[in-house]
Amino acid sequence: MLIKDMFKKPIDRDIKGVIKVGQDDDSNIQQELEEYVVTRELAKHFDNFFEAYKKGIVNTTDKMGVWISGFFGSGKSHFLKILSYLLENREVEGKKAIEYFKDKIQDSMVLADMKLAGDTSVDVILFNIDSKSDADSKFNKDAIVKVFNKVFNEMQGFCSSMPWIAELERQMVEDGVYEDFKKTFMEVSGREWVDAREDFYYEEDAIVEALSKSTRMSQEAARNWYLKAEENYSLSVEKFARRVREYIEKKGKNHHIIFLVDEMGQYIGDDSQLMLNLQTVVEDLGTECGGKTWVIVTSQEDIDSITKVKGNDFSKIQGRFNTRISLSSANVDEVIRERILSKNDVAKDTLKLLYENKNAILKNLITFSADTPEKKVYKDSEDFIECYPFIPYQFNLLQHVLTSVRIHGASGKHLAEGERSMISSFQESAIKYMNSEEGTLIPFSAFCDTIEAFLDANIRTVIIHAQDNENLNDFDVELLKVLFMIKYVKEIPANMENLATLMVTHIDEDKIDLKKRIEDSLKRLVKETLVQKNGDQYIFLTHEEQDIDREIKNTDVDLGEVIQEISEIVFDEIYSDKKYKYSSRYNFSFNQVVDDRYFRGNQGNEIGLKIITPYHDAGTELTDNELKLMSARENNLILKLPDDTTFLEEMEEILKIETFLRKKGGTLLTPKIEDIKDRKRRELVERKDRVKRLLTEAIENADMYANSQRLEIKKIHPVERINDGFKVLIEGIYTKLGYITHFTTTADVYEIFADNEQIVLNGVESPNKLALDEMTGYIERNTTRNIPVTMKTILGVYEKAPYGWLEEDIEWLVAKLFKVQEIKLQLNGQYLNVNDREIVKYLTKRDYADRLLIEKRIKVPGHQISNVRDLCKELFNIIAVPSDEDGLMKRFKDLAKDEIAKINELLVYYKQSKYPGKDILDEGKKILEKICKINDSIEFYDELEKEKDILLDYADDSIDVKKFFDSNQKEFFDKAVHKIDIYSRNKTYVLDKEVIDLVEQMKKIVESKEPYSDIHKLPSLVDRFVDRFTELLEVECKPVRQVIENDYNKVLEELDKYEFKTVLFDRFRGRFDDLLFRLDHANNFYEAIAMKEESDRLKLRCFDEITIETSKRKPVEPQVTTEGQVKQPVQELPKKRYKKTVNISIANILRGTKTIETEADIEKLLNDIREHLRNELKEDIIIKLI
Repeated sequence: MLIKDMFKKPIDRDIKGVIKVGQDDDSNIQQELEEYVVTRELAKHFDNFFEAYKKGIVNTTDKMGVWISGFFGSGKSHFLKILSYLLENREVEGKKAIEYFKDKIQDSMVLADMKLAGDTSVDVILFNIDSKSDADSKFNKDAIVKVFNKVFNEMQGFCSSMPWIAELERQMVEDGVYEDFKKTFMEVSGREWVDAREDFYYEEDAIVEALSKSTRMSQEAARNWYLKAEENYSLSVEKFARRVREYIEKKGKNHHIIFLVDEMGQYIGDDSQLMLNLQTVVEDLGTECGGKTWVIVTSQEDIDSITKVKGNDFSKIQGRFNTRISLSSANVDEVIRERILSKNDVAKDTLKLLYENKNAILKNLITFSADTPEKKVYKDSEDFIECYPFIPYQFNLLQHVLTSVRIHGASGKHLAEGERSMISSFQESAIKYMNSEEGTLIPFSAFCDTIEAFLDANIRTVIIHAQDNENLNDFDVELLKVLFMIKYVKEIPANMENLATLMVTHIDEDKIDLKKRIEDSLKRLVKETLVQKNGDQYIFLTHEEQDIDREIKNTDVDLGEVIQEISEIVFDEIYSDKKYKYSSRYNFSFNQVVDDRYFRGNQGNEIGLKIITPYHDAGTELTDNELKLMSARENNLILKLPDDTTFLEEMEEILKIETFLRKKGGTLLTPKIEDIKDRKRRELVERKDRVKRLLTEAIENADMYANSQRLEIKKIHPVERINDGFKVLIEGIYTKLGYITHFTTTADVYEIFADNEQIVLNGVESPNKLALDEMTGYIERNTTRNIPVTMKTILGVYEKAPYGWLEEDIEWLVAKLFKVQEIKLQLNGQYLNVNDREIVKYLTKRDYADRLLIEKRIKVPGHQISNVRDLCKELFNIIAVPSDEDGLMKRFKDLAKDEIAKINELLVYYKQSKYPGKDILDEGKKILEKICKINDSIEFYDELEKEKDILLDYADDSIDVKKFFDSNQKEFFDKAVHKIDIYSRNKTYVLDKEVIDLVEQMKKIVESKEPYSDIHKLPSLVDRFVDRFTELLEVECKPVRQVIENDYNKVLEELDKYEFKTVLFDRFRGRFDDLLFRLDHANNFYEAIAMKEESDRLKLRCFDEITIETSKRKPVEPQVTTEGQVKQPVQELPKKRYKKTVNISIANILRGTKTIETEADIEKLLNDIREHLRNELKEDIIIKLI
């Protein structure tokens, strides 16, 4: 059965697929009314509309706007035009419009509302606003009201192009002179006014003359109007609304005016000024007319979305357009099935049998990829009958295609203005295949022919060139058409599965063979640069895109860049961990390598993750054994990716596109090229996502190698899979990692040294015992070979394979071995002690790592340990001492330091006097200080063994020395020394044998090296010395006392001669009393003897003071002037000079010992006295001998 024989009505009959506003001849209108399909959805819309419209008929309402929305090609314009027929209730071929709907509308209430509307007096104004507006009107904020005014004038027969002329015509109608004017104008100009008014600017004289003859205007007034009419004309929304109301009122009989405006939404676009103007027009019409004027508009967007986009407050317009009608795709489907595809009974039976026979085949034939949103297929035989020869998905998909083509690929405004509808596309496609047999399915490519004439020239040229290309066949061209149509449709990815479904032409099509044909076709199209492959999708290329694609394709990309980008995706996105977390304790850094190229520079880690891609330049395919050997040789976890190079090719394409975009980055290009660049940027994102996905899949399926073996790790997420591989690698390389069973921190190192008790292993199971034994053996071997081992060496060894221990654990192990005295630590040539305050810092700070030497400790012999214990007992009287080497060494040093401190305290005394035993203390201090400076335990114990006898002697000898200072021996020793000193200073005057003997005895004792046994004799000797010395001193002092008393008496005798004696008496007595007191307390002979001289001098001093006081007291006589006034004395030089008295002690003249044996001696003495006095005697001197 042929397809054309299946339909109720001939498929090739003349149908106006696109109903244009303005096509109003009766034949077209009759077909429209007869064939208009009222779907279930449309029935609801008619109900809602006429119910709302009735409110304006029976009452008043300001909700007089209707907003009809729907996608491109959904039948908005057709619905608007049908409404105009029904509201006007136009008679077509002897039949009212509403009568055509009696069988289409089942609800009698709706029919009644429709009849009420049809019987109401009305002026229906149907127009496309874009075609009625002036070319530049959209730039005018009052554009909407101007168009409304224009069609309103046109409806009344007034001039539509020049509103000021319409204003004149309206006034002449009101004055009843319009017909006279037209007649007069005809007589004057010979032309009909309706025709001539469009030539307003060329008919000045005729218009002026006609106006002056037919109206009340004078010729001058008419001329003035003509010249200034346009200038004086103005229009506001308020004025327009008022004029409409006045018109309705004049009409009477509940007259209505309905403005039906097509494509209002497209006309407004995103211009908020036009939206505001529409809002004002509708609001003012609603206010002025109270429901007698309606505004019905169409738009591809619903009113809510438009007003939200504008960003202003358009709540009022939403209120005015209270009736909202949205036409869905389901409505179009139903119309097409009913009007175009309705089948006759024979066809229904035939198709039902066909479906039942081929149902399973159809399900396998019409399938879409998983990433495709739901696309409709045949639900059942009924659905198959209604849609055949089309497939259900085509209805919705074609809607998206028409919308996208309107935006991206239509020529001029044709498609945008609705010259292509869903109905016409389906009819034309069906006509093309009408002579095909049953079983034929119309491929989606057929729809391209129905819109080809309206496509942009660039698009058509691409298809035409493809048709002329000898390298392509017809199938290639049909596939290219499909790719064009779905180019901008996001809802259907252009992959192999979907393309195969779109290209199906028969129920019995072999889909595998079809896919092969499509695959070969796509290769040819890609080669010819008509199509671009993007992942698993294929994209139609326009001329501009082809040029750009060729430029991109010819761009050279370095292989290194490709591998670097792949590395970034692998190591920054898929497996972004920079360390492998083996456990909560151990994290291993690893090298990152792709095809022998290190990611971000050379890396020096012990293990690595190596990716081998299909681009690996080994020259030949790596065998399984080679990969095993490579994994062991390089300590790498190796992932050999599958041989599929798609992700690498994708990455090359990414780099080429990025290069192109960089080159074009700073260049101002055409809008089309800029749009292509934007699409390329979006394509980059898609490709990068795809590379990541492909890489992820490749890693999931990669062969894995580690430790000379191929790993059988199941296909799981790359991160888990790599982690499983690393676990195997770590356990194969770091075989002694498990030696650390107790994890430590720096705080644990502090804890080791905070414990003052000595830790000894003694074979007891210790934390990390295997690790301690391992490290001990290493240090011992190197010490034996005289190989220096530093902390840095230890860290370097045990942080690497086969250990992999952490720095904290290694530091703890060294600290532990040091604490248990298995090793020695040396810093800057000095051995460290466990009690060193900085020991933890030396062990844990990197600054000391290369200076801190570590060596195996040699055990101290037992007899040396015993020797030190004995010394502690003998030297310090301490029995309880540590048993370990370091503990005993520390204890001895502490005791020795205490002993040195005591010695230092005693040595201070020797600075005061020469006490006995200093050499003993010096020797002991010297040895002990030397011992304390030794940090090496072997040297320490050796030295103590060598110095044992000397230290024991010191212990014995120092007892008497310490006792000397601790008892009162020192006190009596000091007294004896003091008495000896007194004697030494007075021995010239002391010739007494008893005193000399006592001094000699005391000297013998205090000068003895070991006087300790005789010190008890000193108290008696000191007392006896004091008694005898005092006795001798008293004898020596008696004559001295007598001299002092005599001198005092002489002074008193002289002082008694003067009246002022009381002034000087106390002073002189105090001086001589003090001298006598000192004599009584004198301890030395020389001191007592010297007091005779001091007394003589004191005597002279007193005499001198008396003389001075006398001179002060001599009176000066006053003088009297002639006037009888007392004249102040004036100092004058005396005629005779005043003589000064000089006191000379006779003792001074007779100084020294004088011996007189003869008279000559007497003469000599007298001569000496005479000479001395002569020398003292001068002209102004009086000598007084005292």
